[in-house]
Formats: sequence, structure tokens, C-alpha cells
Amino acid sequence: MSDPIWSKIDHYFDALLVPADPALDAAIEASAAAGLPSIAVAPNQGKLLNLLARILGARTILEIGTLGGYSAIWLARALPPDGRLVTLEYDPKHAEVARSNIARAGLADVVELRIGAALDSLAQLIGEGRGPFDLIFIDADKENIPAYFSLALQLSRQGGLIIVDNVVRDGAVLDENSPDPAIRGIRQFNTMLAAEPRVSATAIQTVGVKGHDGLAIALVTDGP
Repeated sequence: MSDPIWSKIDHYFDALLVPADPALDAAIEASAAAGLPSIAVAPNQGKLLNLLARILGARTILEIGTLGGYSAIWLARALPPDGRLVTLEYDPKHAEVARSNIARAGLADVVELRIGAALDSLAQLIGEGRGPFDLIFIDADKENIPAYFSLALQLSRQGGLIIVDNVVRDGAVLDENSPDPAIRGIRQFNTMLAAEPRVSATAIQTVGVKGHDGLAIALVTDGP
């Protein structure tokens, strides 16, 4: 749950640094109208993803978990003219909404949306020889985060970034006896991240309109 002061501060910074944007605003409105859950990244978090991709000089981005396409728009806008974003979505209804939102933002030729179970889509990308990707953003079902991370490593380049959302879960990540598959998945991922010799990583807590959560950011130091 979001503390009122957290939300006020988010709105303060958004007003200063993340001005209203017709395509992004329309994506949120269309997603809500279609009944999609309100779990997209916040505007300031979307711009953070955009800035990280630009700082990295990303030309290829992979997103696991499209939802309504809000974060995909932020990420795709960071790409150069010949850049490409591949985004994976399990739910056909979500994918339909996202496709429309992405097209409205003028990014239909930049974004490739694949529908189906992400584990299957990731295996297909590896089989097709796609990648390596410069940046991979994981924001999907939490019980499968460990498997997504393992496959993301296979699809990353040395010097690339892997960013994983929702690693705090209102502090529930501290409960080592949690029966919740999402919490168990996040805890397993965090343990994997700490032991993985191919990355240098950290995690930060975030508070704001999306409540109390966090991001893990891993720099791939030894990849394909």
C-alpha cells in the first residue's frame, strides 16, 4: 500500500521531470478501460528505464511481461532508429491492448510482440539465435523469475543490463517461510543473483504511487 506522502512526492517529481505524454497517458487509460490490472511501472520508473537504456546505448531490448505496453513504449523510445525491442506477453487480451497502445505511440515497426508462455518464447529466441540483447527487463510472474533470469543470461551480452522489477513486495521478501509462490520465486532469484559469478548486481527499494517495492539491476560481466 502506498503512503500518501510517497504518492505526493511521485506526483511532484512527475510534474517537474516527467511531463504528460499523450501516447503514454492513452496507454494507461486504454489498459484501465480494458480491465487490465493497474500494475504497470510508475511514470518516473518508466523514465528511469528509458534513461538506463539510453545511457547504455542499447540497440536491442528484451522485455518479459508486456501487460498494456506502457513500459515497452518507454523502452522503445530509447532505441536508435534501427533499434529493436522484443516483448513477451502470455495473455492474448493484454497483448491486443498493448499492440494498439504501441501502434498509437508510432512504435509498431520497432516493437515485436510475441504471445505465449515466456519460458517457451525465451527458448524460441535462443533457438533462433536472437540476441544478444543489450538490456533485458523482467516484469512478469514472480514464481518463474529464477528461470527467466537464467534464460536472460543466455540472451545477454557482456556489458548488458538485466533489470528485474518487484523484488521487495511490500517487505514480504524478508519472510523466508512464506507460502506465496511469488515471494518464494523472488527469494530464490535474489539468492541466485548473489551467487551468480557472471554479473555484478545490486537491488534498491522504491516507494511511491506503486507502494513499497524495489528493483534489482545486474551488469553482465561475462556473457556471450
